[in-house]
Amino acid sequence: MERINVGMHVDIRRSDGRVHNAVISEVRKGTQSGETKGKEIDLKTLLTINPTLAAPPPSTSSSMNFAPSITNDENHSAASQEARRQKEQLKSIDPGNPNWQFLTMIRDYQSQIDFRPLKMSDQVTDHRICVCVRKRPLNRKEIMKKEIEVITIPNRDHLIVHQPQVKVDLTKYLENQKFRFDYTFDENTSNEMVYKFTAQPLVKTIFEQGFATCFAYGQTGSGKTHTMGGDFTGKMQDCTKGIYALTANDVFKLLHKDYKRHSLQVCCSFFEIYGGKVFDLIGNKTMLRVLEDGKKEVQVVGLQEVPVHDEDDVLELIKKGTVMRTAGTTSANANSSRSHAVFQIILRKKTEKGLGRIWGKFSLIDLAGNERGVDTVNTDRQTRMEGSEINKSLLALKECIRAMGRNSAHVPFRASKLTLVLRDSFIGSNARTCMIAMISPGMCCCEHTLNTLRYADRVKELGAEDGSNTPMEDEELMLSNIDEDYDILQSRNGLNDERYRLQRTLQNISLAEEKSCNELTTLYEDMERTKAEMASLLKRPSKVDYDIDAFATDLQNFARDQRDRYMRLYDNAECLVSELGRESEISKKQTNHKRH
Repeated sequence: MERINVGMHVDIRRSDGRVHNAVISEVRKGTQSGETKGKEIDLKTLLTINPTLAAPPPSTSSSMNFAPSITNDENHSAASQEARRQKEQLKSIDPGNPNWQFLTMIRDYQSQIDFRPLKMSDQVTDHRICVCVRKRPLNRKEIMKKEIEVITIPNRDHLIVHQPQVKVDLTKYLENQKFRFDYTFDENTSNEMVYKFTAQPLVKTIFEQGFATCFAYGQTGSGKTHTMGGDFTGKMQDCTKGIYALTANDVFKLLHKDYKRHSLQVCCSFFEIYGGKVFDLIGNKTMLRVLEDGKKEVQVVGLQEVPVHDEDDVLELIKKGTVMRTAGTTSANANSSRSHAVFQIILRKKTEKGLGRIWGKFSLIDLAGNERGVDTVNTDRQTRMEGSEINKSLLALKECIRAMGRNSAHVPFRASKLTLVLRDSFIGSNARTCMIAMISPGMCCCEHTLNTLRYADRVKELGAEDGSNTPMEDEELMLSNIDEDYDILQSRNGLNDERYRLQRTLQNISLAEEKSCNELTTLYEDMERTKAEMASLLKRPSKVDYDIDAFATDLQNFARDQRDRYMRLYDNAECLVSELGRESEISKKQTNHKRH
């Protein structure tokens, strides 16, 4: 009983089985009458739930007893001893944890909360733009490091970040930052429950000739791939439990029931965007070109679109694509996905000639980690370009969703390859979007978590459905060019001049590389035609009485055409070399500046 005192924090088990933190308000050594507003619990049950309280406290004084007269100094000494004793009791909450003081403050805060988490039986609210947050549990590595959780989810739409802070005098305190979203999912939430409140309400949209998009956004290792692709058991992933498969399952249910008379065919495509380039994950990672056709529609040229007939067909495509996805290493994750994975479920109208126009499309996107370059300091150019492209696309995505929420006259979809290929998802009155912001719960990830939440908060803030419902015309959307769209990212996201120059240089590198590759591809594809023209020219002098004047003119025209084409290739290659040199200089200056 000596270790159990008023004011101590202990765990208690509620009638519904949940273990909850509580503060001891009274200790009864005998039977008393009266009424208690708190929860009564007997000593045996308390020690069962809190085994650390059963151990005898270490002896800190001599066994001899003294009974001197009490003086002021002795009063002060007794108070100091009592303070030390209370400190030791607080530490017993989690013995050996270096952050026990922060943990105590967090538990004290949580003890005052009436927890009412989201339940599977709760009603789903209809949103055109839905923004929610999912918190994952601490993983084994974090538990071994005695990491403490700094995220509290009190109810269905609120979240609190307990940010540890230290004053100038080394006093520790918490800055409790509150956020509100459409839904907040705690660490006990299943993928099925997340799906019910996020992607499932959007499935019907594609049967109504609309475009739906669901993004998983967050720090590397926060649970994006788990949410979209399925549960992990070790390194094995159960694809049947991810949002990809759950969405496909509902699509086939609606197809065979409510929309059977529409004669629709389900098709799937799976591609990734890595470093500003598009790769087909179903077609052996073939690099694809993104072009605008004569109707001003964006086309991913050569992307395989596979007809599927049931959920099993979809799962096979998901498994194949997941294995092919580009991965790299960062300090946050040893096998970090450094690309955006885009899985699309497409409905096409069946015609007598085959598959016709697109009826509706659902894009499910597992975004690359949002580390914002923190993991890419002092790294090679390739890693810097990866980080730059990821950050640029995430900023562009935010601006496009903001424009969608405001029914803006301009959507800056040309600012990144990701938003360019998803252009249809941001325009029109029948476009709907859901963003699932994934967060890690630990204290070491607090800054990344806050960055994720602030990003999601900005999207939600401007996702209010109080604007005009008038859809935008294509002419309004096509007025800008890539430079104007990229300038929007700088002005709206506070990029300083130094960072902006680096971002623009990396952007120029990507453009110069793309132009060079396109020019080289054209030359390669025309090689057979070029060889045929050369062979025809070579045959003419061997003929009797051939027209030498005509031959000379044709030879000159052929040479001029080849010269112009190779000069374009040379100019693009020269531009690429120049931009690479400029990027090296800027990066070197920034590295030296950080060192000083």
